[in-house]
Amino acid sequence: MPDYGVRAETWRPLPWSWAAARLGGSRSYWVVTASAAGQPHALPVWGVWDDVEHLFAFSCGPTAHKARNLAQNPRVAVAIEDTVECVTLQGRAEVVQDDERRELWAQRYVDKYRPESADLDTAFVLANLVVEVRPQRVLAVIEREAEFATRPTRWRFTPSGSAGAGER
Repeated sequence: MPDYGVRAETWRPLPWSWAAARLGGSRSYWVVTASAAGQPHALPVWGVWDDVEHLFAFSCGPTAHKARNLAQNPRVAVAIEDTVECVTLQGRAEVVQDDERRELWAQRYVDKYRPESADLDTAFVLANLVVEVRPQRVLAVIEREAEFATRPTRWRFTPSGSAGAGER
């Protein structure tokens, strides 16, 4: 990001653990999809990051705008709600068909959000689509003047889901 003052001699990559903590700890996430024609659509959702599998999952209605877009164009961006310590992942989304995987994500979702919604159960999640997002890259930026030009970091993921070292 040389146009933003990032210089190799002062850049210090963020550790993956920093990004993973924010991906896992965010309450809400902005999911950005695009139609086959490229028309963007963005809405916040609840979701779950699994740092062992390096996968993100969320649930949505089968006729939701984002579900229709993903059926035509699986490319997606997911951003945490924090605009100061920002983390965005870009990847490919796929509706989970396997019942065992759907149950696993539904339980993770309920474990995370039940403290906020006492009536939440896996039946609610399973009544909708469960969408898995496999990242291709993750970008992190700290929007504080002292750190903005020294900490932006990008991680690239292999198709198997492992993350490479941070890059500027």
